[in-house]
This record gives sequence, structure tokens and C-alpha cells, in this order.
Amino acid sequence: MKHARIAGLAVLLAVGVAFPLIFPNPAATNYGVYTLIFVAVASAWNLFSGYSGYISLGHAVFFGSGAYALGIAAMDWHVSGVAVFALLPLCAVVGALIAVPFGLVALRVRRHTFIVITIAVFFIFQLMAYNFSFTGGSIGVNAPFLPWQAAIYNERFYYIALGCAVGALVVAWLVRRSRFGLHLRAIRDDEDRARGLGVRAMRVKLTAFALSGAVTGLVGGIWFFYISQVQPPSGFDPLFDLSVVLMAFLGGLGTVAGPALGALIIEPGQLYLNVTFTNGYLSEILLGAVFLAVVLLMPRGIIPTGGEWVTKLRTRGRPVISPPAPVQAESDATKAEAKR
Repeated sequence: MKHARIAGLAVLLAVGVAFPLIFPNPAATNYGVYTLIFVAVASAWNLFSGYSGYISLGHAVFFGSGAYALGIAAMDWHVSGVAVFALLPLCAVVGALIAVPFGLVALRVRRHTFIVITIAVFFIFQLMAYNFSFTGGSIGVNAPFLPWQAAIYNERFYYIALGCAVGALVVAWLVRRSRFGLHLRAIRDDEDRARGLGVRAMRVKLTAFALSGAVTGLVGGIWFFYISQVQPPSGFDPLFDLSVVLMAFLGGLGTVAGPALGALIIEPGQLYLNVTFTNGYLSEILLGAVFLAVVLLMPRGIIPTGGEWVTKLRTRGRPVISPPAPVQAESDATKAEAKR
């Protein structure tokens, strides 16, 4: 099974690398760029919410802040051309710095109240983007011009987004296999018991929140470069968080590959609906319907549910763990020896 997984990952990576070569159409590569951006964001979101059990509906704060930070820094520091990519670490730093005070306030409460606080903070940041002068108000901020030919523009951003998606998945895998990830899952299962066993819950949650915010802010900067502009409705979009949560739930909350699989299914579908149908609300309506269906019919997601089916097929109804063999009756000679 281990060799099969490695081979499967190698095949997926090869398909990802070859995609723009097989489908060079700009429309297809555009789908690929957006999908990989959401693969990275969904993995970053799952890094905190999936492992800790604290569902965040405010990760658009990190995404939009990373985009705005990059645009404002490039404009104030007069950075242009390909040199703007050197500012991408700034997006990660901004995401992490916002996550620390945000987490210090929000993570002092338990899960249900945490959701409400993340929504409130999201709207605060959206209103600030509308009203602060350095954010450009409703006009927003434009990205510096990149001297790339139109024929290779999407392809280059595709490989940049692919690198971010792979990096986010690697970080999620490393965290899950580490002691830090074990502490996060202990908090998700029973936070009070985890505290009793010596887990410093607040420190662990805040670290995961800051790491998730850093990755999300970095991806927000790449998205800003790609679309060349950020405005309050696009940088701080409430449907962004709903989409990311649905991706994680559909693929499998708390798994490494689940959010990536959900993004590979949901994001191309949303883009197709937006292009095909003129009704701008159709994709949102279907998104809510899919979310409801997933929660009711497959609450554990595709990967955990599929794993259970595979296990049942392999065992053919037998228990996964064989029962212990019954103790054989002692022979008469052994009993006689014991009497002596």
C-alpha cells in the first residue's frame, strides 16, 4: 500500500506538470491556476481547522490582506516587473502577524463562538478595505505590470500555483505526522482532556492559526499578481470561506489529501457555471445545495468514506483485527504434572 501511494502521488504530480502542455488553451490553464490556488488555500485552512476542529469562516482576512499588502508595498517601494515576486514572503509575514492578535482574541472561546468571532473580524477587515485611503477604497489596488507575453502568462502562473499547492500539501503532511499535529488532533477530540495530559492548547492552536494564515496570505499575493487587481469585494469575499469549507468537507476534513480533492472538484465546477450561465447567483445556489448534501449524506467526506468501503471490500465483511485465538485446553499430562 505504501508503494502504491507513492506511485499514485508520482502520477498525480506528473499529470499536474504536464497539464498546460497537454491543454495549452488559455481557458484551460486559467481553470488550472484558480484550481491550484484553491488547493493551496484549502490545505492551509485544513491545517488549522481540520486538525484542531475550530471551523474558521474568516480566512479571507489573510487572503485579502496578503493581496493588499503586496500591492501597497510594490506601489510605495516602487517595485515593478518580475522583482515583485521577491515581495511574496511579505504576504506570508502579514498573514501570520494578523493571525496572532486575531487568534489571541478568538481562540480564547470554544468552537461555536469562535465561528461567530471569525465572521465578525472578516467584516471588520472588509469595511476597513472600503474606507482606508491607502487601500484605494472601492477602487482597490492595481498590481505592477509583468513583462510576460500573453501566450505564456497563464502557463507561468500555473507552475507558480502548482508549486504553492505542492508546498501547502507538504506542510500539511509534515504537521500531521509530527508531535505538533498529534497535539492538534488531541485538541480536536477532547480539548479538556488534552489540557489534562499536558498539551498547551492555546499555544498549539495559535501556532497552527498563524501558520495557516501565513500560507493563505502568500497564496493571496499570487492570486493578486494573477488577476492584476484587488478590490474589497474580491479580496474579502464571504463566498471565499464558504467555498474553502465545502472543499475540505467534501474531500475529507482533517485529512491531507481531502481538501485538495475537494478543490479539484468544486473550483472547476464553479468556474464552469459562472462562464456557462448568465445568472450570477446560480453557482452560489448550487454551492449551498452541494454543501447541504455533503453534510447530510457524506459528513466524513470522500476520502474517509472511500477508505471505509475499500476496507470492507478487502476484508469481505470479516473484522479488520482478527480475534485472539482461544486458549487450548491443557493436556492430561500437563494437568497431572501440575498436580504433582
